[in-house]
Amino acid sequence: MASGRQPILSSAPLQVLLYLNSWYFAAFFLAEVLMFIYKGVLLPYPSDNLVLDLVLLLLFLGLESLRIFYGWKGNLCERSLASSLSLLVLLPCAALAVYYLLLQTFVLRLEFLLCCVLLCFHSLELLLGLLGLSAFSRSKVY
Repeated sequence: MASGRQPILSSAPLQVLLYLNSWYFAAFFLAEVLMFIYKGVLLPYPSDNLVLDLVLLLLFLGLESLRIFYGWKGNLCERSLASSLSLLVLLPCAALAVYYLLLQTFVLRLEFLLCCVLLCFHSLELLLGLLGLSAFSRSKVY
């Protein structure tokens, strides 16, 4: 490495995970919408609960998109604030994933599996995000 150059601190594994999670969440969202249609038609799903679950799903879409965007930009630009915001938004996203895993009115086996995979993504991104954040915080950017 030439003298005077800053080392690259962004995490390639975190970036790959964020990329994969963006595609996975798109598939997750589509599958959830289709499963809500299925549950609304075939199961005795109370309409108030169905509306609540759909509103929470839309909130989940917004929060997850925001989290992935800030995680992506924070990692590539090596910015602590954006990475911290991404990790902060990860908490309500994980809570919503747990809600869809355990607390909704009817939980299908497919939903259980999809939410478990999503929580695995979240836990790995939390770990890699904390490692990246510590690397960004230790570096001195002038």
